[in-house]
Amino acid sequence: MLSKEVTPSRIVAYLDQYVIGQEEAKKTLAVAVYAHYRKIATLGQGDGALTKSNVLLVGPSGTGKTLTCETLARMLGVPFATGNATSLAQTKYVNEEIEAILQRLVDKAAGDPRRAGFGIVFIDEIDKLKASGTEGRVTSGEGVQHALLKIMEGVPVRLAGGQYLDTTNVLFICGGAFVGLDKIMAKTHSFGFIATAAADDKSILDRLNKRVKPTDLFEYGLIPEFTGRLPVVANFQDLSKDMLVRIMSVPKNAIYRQYVELFRAEGVELAVGPRVFEQIAEIAIEYKTGARSLRGIFEELITPVLYLVPDNREIGRVEINSLFEEPRLLKRSAN
Repeated sequence: MLSKEVTPSRIVAYLDQYVIGQEEAKKTLAVAVYAHYRKIATLGQGDGALTKSNVLLVGPSGTGKTLTCETLARMLGVPFATGNATSLAQTKYVNEEIEAILQRLVDKAAGDPRRAGFGIVFIDEIDKLKASGTEGRVTSGEGVQHALLKIMEGVPVRLAGGQYLDTTNVLFICGGAFVGLDKIMAKTHSFGFIATAAADDKSILDRLNKRVKPTDLFEYGLIPEFTGRLPVVANFQDLSKDMLVRIMSVPKNAIYRQYVELFRAEGVELAVGPRVFEQIAEIAIEYKTGARSLRGIFEELITPVLYLVPDNREIGRVEINSLFEEPRLLKRSAN
């Protein structure tokens, strides 16, 4: 359970150290997680009093959905497991695959099903369970949605080793890019028919109009029962060039910080110029993969240098000012 010191604002402050941007999504998730664990503590466990609010994350690939969930679980100290809806839809043994995800959750809880019962499960690419084109709803996709319904609501699940995991208090977070959902929302979103007085707070109405409605998800291809298990929706936005630059250098575990420490262990100072980060961000935008490709591009830049440095003790500083220029390898000071 959460300690009394943990509040939604403190959860967001922790996330800010590792997740760049996505302020509104982080607030929504923080409140959802806070409410989930507070309700368990307040209303009791397994007595039917808890109404669980699982979460749906909507946003393009590479915008930080998985990272945010992993960071949340790490802060809270709860077991965390991930699954992929596409993989679930491609197998004939859906229930076995779902049980495998839950088994991973137990494994993350050091084999303790009771502790796993308070964990978080993240299922990505949930939007892939819908129909594509004009083919009508994919049977396997709809079948996966039905298979997920009960465990998301809460049932004892028998795992391969004979253990039982009660999912009543497990928080399920589903994520997906939902390409094309914005067009559906543009057609359906308007609460203008609601009578409002001049003194009424219009910001509430604006928030309702921006919110993903259950009917939008129905039209997209998710069944009503499934969307009903995901009442909380958080929207992740596309990452700007500035945000991609900051992702590489600002978070506590940023890729640049990691390599600065690695080079420092070799007695070498690593200095990467601002333009390099901008160039990497521009390439990532061209790739249309969000933050996913940043690490690969950065490591490709660093690999030739790191190959030379450990064998050359004369090098004291490495300066990289452009992706398209050779790094400067400076000798150690005579002092």
